[in-house]
Amino acid sequence: MGCSWRKTLSFFLVFVPIYLHGASSQEAAPVGPRKLFFERLRRLEEQFRRFQEVTWTHLQSIASNYNVFYNIDVRFRSLAEESQAVAQAVNRSQASVQGELAQLKAWVRKLQCRSRKVDTRLRALDLTLGERSQQRARERKAHKAQRDALQDSLARLEGLVHSQGARLAALEGRLPVAHPGTAALGPALVPTPTQPEELGPTSLKLQRDRQELRAASEHGGPPQDSSAPLQGRREPPASGSHRVLSGTAPKDPRQQAWSPQVPGEICGVGPTLVFPNASTKNVVFLGPGFVTALRALSFCSWVRTASSRLGTLLSYATEDNDNKLMLHGRDSLLPGSIHFVIGDPAFRELPLQLLLDGQWHHICVIWTSTQGRYWLHVDRRLVATGSRFREGYEIPPGGSLVLGQEQDSVGGGFDSSEAFVGSMSGLAIWDRALVPGEVANLAIRKEFPTGAILMLANAALAGGFVQRANCTCLERCP
Repeated sequence: MGCSWRKTLSFFLVFVPIYLHGASSQEAAPVGPRKLFFERLRRLEEQFRRFQEVTWTHLQSIASNYNVFYNIDVRFRSLAEESQAVAQAVNRSQASVQGELAQLKAWVRKLQCRSRKVDTRLRALDLTLGERSQQRARERKAHKAQRDALQDSLARLEGLVHSQGARLAALEGRLPVAHPGTAALGPALVPTPTQPEELGPTSLKLQRDRQELRAASEHGGPPQDSSAPLQGRREPPASGSHRVLSGTAPKDPRQQAWSPQVPGEICGVGPTLVFPNASTKNVVFLGPGFVTALRALSFCSWVRTASSRLGTLLSYATEDNDNKLMLHGRDSLLPGSIHFVIGDPAFRELPLQLLLDGQWHHICVIWTSTQGRYWLHVDRRLVATGSRFREGYEIPPGGSLVLGQEQDSVGGGFDSSEAFVGSMSGLAIWDRALVPGEVANLAIRKEFPTGAILMLANAALAGGFVQRANCTCLERCP
């Protein structure tokens, strides 16, 4: 670019002297040739101006290109410096990465060593667990064999107890009637149990478990249901209102004495509740309900019905289920049929047609969560039995316990079609399974079983037209 500019300037300096010399020499020439010469000179001037303009334009473009190239050169130098800085940073980061990789390799080697040790320990634990699982499997097989043997023995014992019960019933029919004021059966046939001593919570639990096992072994009946098990729900009845009145204070059942009686009379069983009609206001509350969870239950009472159907004898409702426990009857059921409900919707249908004759009958409904066994006794006779009914279940505490009505809500929701019409007397509830001997002694008024948790004396509230009568003998009650 510099060389082109210098060549143009040299040409211009050479051309100007030559032009001046030609002009001076033409002044002395004649006019004709001078005119031609001036014409040619004017054209040359015009050519020179155009050349000058072109040259100036070219020089300006050269200068601008020079500036551009200069800026590009500066940029190249700055880019080179930046690339050097980037290369240095990359080198430094590469060095740090290599250091970190070396540390990671060291950690990986350490982890591999530790994992090998852990694998060794896991293999040892695997072997130990395998041996223990095999040992437990052998123990389970041995326990299963023992349980099967115990069940076989229990089945044989049930058969023996059933046959002995039949023999005892036959002997009772042959015995003469006892003198008034004495027991119907002698001490040799039904021994009086000893008074229980004070026990701690653990001993009480062990005693209750033994009583449940004893009940399961002494009650007769087949291992499966013999009372037509049914499953289902009932439609909710209409709600009702009730009026309550205060009752009497509870008494200790062990202090209750059996009154003397004449042959054929049922005396000394305690207060009687009379439900005269099917009004939803006829309701009795048993307080304080169940204070602890129940894994076994015995409900016994003298009952006389005044209608052609059985109503609801007992209803226990909680906040989460209004049918936790129930002896439920309604006019749509088979006459004499009642539903024994534990934790709705599970229930069993119990046959109680014997109660429809308008006479007093003694009933006991017994259930235990051990194998879900249950029994129904009517007048000392085993009427129905079964198993696998709410096996392992617990009846929770804290609910509302009602006699004579079915609850569709806690303490309410009564329906007249489910109301009980008749009389109840000598009602008691135990948190254990009574054995047949205790049921028989209770039915003949010989001995009251120990451990009752609720009785009619606990009827704290009553409403409607329910009457409370204190009859010496049930046959004399209204």
